[in-house]
Amino acid sequence: MKINYAITKDNKRVHVGDTVSFKADIEQWGEIVEIQGSGKMATLRLYRGNGFEGDYIGGETYTDMESRRCFYEG
Repeated sequence: MKINYAITKDNKRVHVGDTVSFKADIEQWGEIVEIQGSGKMATLRLYRGNGFEGDYIGGETYTDMESRRCFYEG
């Protein structure tokens, strides 16, 4: 059985299409386009059309982030 949700740092259940925030250099956000794993150990593939900011992921339109580092933005 495939699990299609992850649990964020604030204990919210998130799915593909939801928006989460996280800190990588600065606070930023992205839309979940894929979830690998489950629960707080899941890895979220995040998308931001105009690119992420900062030295670490600056200019990238996709990044992978652990769900336990993210907060649900609704």
